[in-house]
Amino acid sequence: MKIDIHTHIMPAKMPHWVEKFGYGDFIHLEHRNCKACMMKGDKVFREVSENCFEPAVRLKEMDATEVNIQVLSIIPVLFNYWAKPSDGAETARFFNDHIADTVAKNPSRFIGLGTLPMQDIDLAIKEMERLSTELHLSGIEIGSNINGVNLSDKKFFPLYKRAEELGIALFIHPWEMMGETQMQEYWLPWLVGMPAETARAICAMIFGGVMEKFPRLRMAFAHGGGSFPFTIGRIEHGFNVRPDLVQIDNTISPRDYIGRFWVDSLVHDAAAMQYLVSVMGEDKICLGSDYPFPLGEHHPGQLIESMAMGEGLTKKLFFQNATDWLGISL
Repeated sequence: MKIDIHTHIMPAKMPHWVEKFGYGDFIHLEHRNCKACMMKGDKVFREVSENCFEPAVRLKEMDATEVNIQVLSIIPVLFNYWAKPSDGAETARFFNDHIADTVAKNPSRFIGLGTLPMQDIDLAIKEMERLSTELHLSGIEIGSNINGVNLSDKKFFPLYKRAEELGIALFIHPWEMMGETQMQEYWLPWLVGMPAETARAICAMIFGGVMEKFPRLRMAFAHGGGSFPFTIGRIEHGFNVRPDLVQIDNTISPRDYIGRFWVDSLVHDAAAMQYLVSVMGEDKICLGSDYPFPLGEHHPGQLIESMAMGEGLTKKLFFQNATDWLGISL
C-alpha cells in the first residue's frame, strides 16, 4: 500500500478570470495537442501534460508506479491569495468543487485537500467549513506565507481553531519564496528558496506559538520539512543564546515540537532520508512525490524501497503515517 500525500492537480478547463474580474495574473489554460499551457495573461507560465489534469492518465501512471492512493491538492500558483477576497473565494470554490468531484468519481484512489482564500479569514473559515462538511474533503493546503505574512500571525488563529474543531489536516506547501526576485537564475527559487521557505513556515508555527496553542492541529510540511531538519541545531542554538529575539511568543524549545507534526519524504538522497528518519522520527514521515512535476520523485517510494529499511518502517512511511495525519482508517 502506498499513499502519496503530495500530488498536484488542476482542472482541464478553467474560467478566464482575468477577463471576468478585469485585473491580475489569474491562470487560464490553452490546450495544445496533449499538453496545456498555463497562461498568465498572454504569457506562458508553465506547460503541463495530461497527467496534471486528466484523472484517467493519472490513474494509469499510479498503477504503473504502484501508488494506491493520491492526496490531491492544487498547484500553489492557483492559491490566488493576492486577489480581491471575493474573487479569491470564487476561485477557491471552483478548485475545491473540482477536487471533490475527482475524488467522488474515484473514492478508492483519491483523497482531496481544499484551498482557501487566506487573504480574508472569515471567507477562508466559511470555505473550510464547506469543504469539510459538504464536500467531505480531508484537509486543506495552504502556502508557507500569505502575501508575505508568516503563518504565525494571530489573524490566522481563528482558522486554526476551527480547523482543530473540524478535525481536518493541514498541508503546508512553499510558495512565493523569500528572495525569489534576487535569484532568478539557475532555478534557484525552487532549488534553494523552497527548502528555506518551508523551514520558515515550520519555525513560524513553532516560535509563534501556533503548535502550542492548537496542539490538535495535524500539520504536514512538504519537501521533507525543507531545511528545517538539517538546521535544527542552529535553530535550537539561536533559541538558547538569543531568547530576547527568538523567545518572544513561545519559550518552549523548538526541538520539543519534533514529533508534533509530519513531513513528506521528498529529499532525493538516501543519506538525507536516513537523517530525516533519525531527526523527525519514523512515525512522522509520509510518502510524498510532488507528482506530476519534474522536481518530484518520478517513481514514488523508490528511494525508500532502495534503502531496505525493513517491512515495519516501510509500511509506516508508505501509508500508516499518512492515515494518522489525515485522521482516516483504511
